[in-house]
Amino acid sequence: MALDLASLLGRRNPPLVGLDISTSGIKLVELSLGANNTYKLERYGSEPLQRGAVVDGNIENIEQVSEAIRRVIKKSGTNVKNAALAMPASAVITKKIILAAHLSEQALEVQVESEANQYIPFAMDEVSLDFCVLGPAANSEEDIEVLLAASRKEKIEDRVAVIEAAGMQAKVMDIESYAARAAIDRLIEQQPNAGQDQIYALFQIGAKTTYISILLNGQVIYERDQQFGGNQLTQDIVRNYGLSFEEAEAKKKIGDLPDSYEMELVEPFLESAALEVTRAIQFFFTSTPYTRVDQIFLAGGCALIPGLLEIVAERTKISTSVVSPFKGMDLSSNVNEKWLRNDAPSYLVACGLAMRRFG
Repeated sequence: MALDLASLLGRRNPPLVGLDISTSGIKLVELSLGANNTYKLERYGSEPLQRGAVVDGNIENIEQVSEAIRRVIKKSGTNVKNAALAMPASAVITKKIILAAHLSEQALEVQVESEANQYIPFAMDEVSLDFCVLGPAANSEEDIEVLLAASRKEKIEDRVAVIEAAGMQAKVMDIESYAARAAIDRLIEQQPNAGQDQIYALFQIGAKTTYISILLNGQVIYERDQQFGGNQLTQDIVRNYGLSFEEAEAKKKIGDLPDSYEMELVEPFLESAALEVTRAIQFFFTSTPYTRVDQIFLAGGCALIPGLLEIVAERTKISTSVVSPFKGMDLSSNVNEKWLRNDAPSYLVACGLAMRRFG
């Protein structure tokens, strides 16, 4: 089964779960709509992946990944068979183009494919292509702005294959950065004055990579990624205490490490993380016309490391918070609220994917 990148079109989908497949593991989120169209978290769960199963966003071991998906489905208790997935941004080419507003849908498709040929360095039969009409062009009433997205079919088919091997159907293929943005936009809407005219910097600190998105009035004004993540702390634990990577990762999560761990390893890691955030913001200032950030959001698996919030706020002199994509949602009886507080910042992409169910 080949699957186009259909996520950006806002098509209505049947009940589905959001499944985030990352280097470190699988995360699942199932949402419903409660009273007054409020989101309700029905189920969520995660399952770690063996090292090497997913490398730089590429699925290297379909059997291991599909088995982890089966485990997280069982653990979460969901019976939904449809899933929304995402490609890493590095695997997707996106481009905004201007086209004539009067084109029929069929003519628009032909024109988009013709334009895509200019930007995609692969044969068109090797890619899945999708597009989304964003709205009227800024400087011309007779034109529209269109976002096109394309990815290698083989990369999409790998993700579809692991889902099908786990007994599910892939219904939506999104882009990880867009899914995270959908979740963060909902949180910004809860800010005073719905966050109008405020500049928000989102730092998703993952296992290997930190993804940075800076947003103003619903638009991304800057984004990049940096090679920094929680695996650096895990590797330090491996070297210092003679553990395997898997043992180090497990002990890091439950805090089962020597008393010297905090001073010898955690404090230098926090200093490095704060430096990465500070450098990224300075780079944003020097490479754009903007000279301020009003709020930093921290997300990802590292966001809840004790001390990170404080050191980032102190080094940057910017108001900083750790985000939960589930803030303001109703919680079903299936959800353990205490566990959720500890896990929530790492579910940004999975939550954004689950929100695709509602268009």
